[in-house]
Amino acid sequence: MALAEAEARTEALRQHLNQASHAYHVLAEPILPDQEYDRLYRELLELEERHPQLVRPDSPTQRVGEPVEAGLASVVHAIPLLSLDNIFNVEELPKWEQRLRRQLSVADQPLAYSCELKVDGVALALRYEDGLLVKGATRGDGHRGEEITASVRTIRSIPLRLRCADPPAWVEVRGEAFLAEATFSAINQQRRQQDEVPFANARNACAGTLRQLDPQVVASRKVDFLAYGLHLSPEQPQPRQQLAALDWLRAAGFKIDAQAQRCDHLVGVQQFYQHWNLQRHHLPYGTDGVVVKLNDLALQQQAGHTQRAPRWAVAMKFSQTEARTTLRKLVAQVGRTGVITPVAEFDPVELEGSTVARATLNNADRIAVLTKGVGLHVGDTLVVRKAGGVIPEVVRVEPCSHPGEPLAFPRHCPECGSLLVRESKESKGLEAATRCVNRGCPAILRCALRHWASRDALDIDGLGRERIEQLAERGLVHTIDDVYRLQEADLTALEGWASPSARSVLQSLESSRQQPWHRVLYGLGIPHVGTANAKVLAQAFPSAEQLAEAFSSDRKFIVDHLEGIGLKTATALQKWLAEPGNRRLLTQLEA
Repeated sequence: MALAEAEARTEALRQHLNQASHAYHVLAEPILPDQEYDRLYRELLELEERHPQLVRPDSPTQRVGEPVEAGLASVVHAIPLLSLDNIFNVEELPKWEQRLRRQLSVADQPLAYSCELKVDGVALALRYEDGLLVKGATRGDGHRGEEITASVRTIRSIPLRLRCADPPAWVEVRGEAFLAEATFSAINQQRRQQDEVPFANARNACAGTLRQLDPQVVASRKVDFLAYGLHLSPEQPQPRQQLAALDWLRAAGFKIDAQAQRCDHLVGVQQFYQHWNLQRHHLPYGTDGVVVKLNDLALQQQAGHTQRAPRWAVAMKFSQTEARTTLRKLVAQVGRTGVITPVAEFDPVELEGSTVARATLNNADRIAVLTKGVGLHVGDTLVVRKAGGVIPEVVRVEPCSHPGEPLAFPRHCPECGSLLVRESKESKGLEAATRCVNRGCPAILRCALRHWASRDALDIDGLGRERIEQLAERGLVHTIDDVYRLQEADLTALEGWASPSARSVLQSLESSRQQPWHRVLYGLGIPHVGTANAKVLAQAFPSAEQLAEAFSSDRKFIVDHLEGIGLKTATALQKWLAEPGNRRLLTQLEA
């Protein structure tokens, strides 16, 4: 076959196979029998092998590439990929709309909404240039994620080339990668057969799959994708409504939420939510709520966003499934700030796709409320659910008719034995908490080090839970800054450490010195200072000295002038900076 003839044939095969793939994976309307698709695919593959110069990036043969040799690269989102604020019942919806109206300065103007099902998966950002897929990334912290382009290319419901006659110079598509329930069940069945630990839920399985370095593995797990948002290059005509944006995405070759609906008032939103709260179990994929968005995109722009979430959208979470079980034990956990958290251990129960055997009880006040002052006993019946569909919590306690052993809240730290200190809301202005105030408590140190080394903080590779336990037990670290004084000989003397792993950790520690100031602030574990307000603080006060000086004076001025910094955060930060040991730690870390 002459080159010109081969070129024409490969182009025809590419178009035909891509059309068939779109019909099967996006429209669920097959136009080719499987055997015919396979025959044409093999023909295209043979032509491309004979004429490598004819291979195109949008060819169906290019969906699965070679394994990635290095780890996943970090990528900055040109347009932040933010999270959503949550509400948990329809009664909260009018309050959300009132806040939105105040932000928009519209008291009586009718507001229309787009209602879409919230797929329980992994948020992705896809970038197309001149119609071709060039990059795929995870949300990460909303500003920086992981590049997973090789994995994204294996997802059949993501077009490699947009189905546009005149594609935009660039477009960013946002959507949710997920595993259908049947696919997830098949994956776990296979893992059990291979003596591998099954995934806890479909979201975890999807996230772990996308981070695989081998695209062959990703392709075999049949990840799906629903698109829900886009940002078009400015020369393009822009959709004016959210539902029009969904129409654009569908025309470009994406699968969208077929249930999406315009609602012209909150009553319609509530009806949509109530319908799917009852019917969601009939869907082929997991959904944990409804996303309500302003339908007018100009009003979305006007409403803007906070550090973590848009003001023009909210996730209405579905009511959670509850289960009854029997209390067996009460254990106390020590957090990085010394707060003692009681945890109930009970007979295992199935909750929304996973097995649960323990749940937090928050604090002593919560136990008193749940038990009406009677206290907990072995054998009590607990009613548990997953808060937000994720975190197990106890919602009710039903005392046993024949109470067993009393389970009292501890008076001494379970780790160091120090007498615990009870803080009240009135005296501290913070949460009611019981704390271990021993600065040398090994549990506090371990938690602080784990937080310092975590991905969102200093991101220190190789310094995980077990190794931190070793360092603390051997007395090699007593404060966070001690890790920067470790020597190779200190590490190789520990069980399981060889010279290469020791050098790798030391190199990662040295690299962490170059992390930006906002990561250091977050890594210090100051109460109420999360990733978002750490960035606000770091931008306003670029050094530890400036931060300390600012918070040594009137904290109300800071609250009034820094968006996202409330009185609770300012009070906690001022209290933290007043501790001489913390000021010394900041000085040591800056050295």
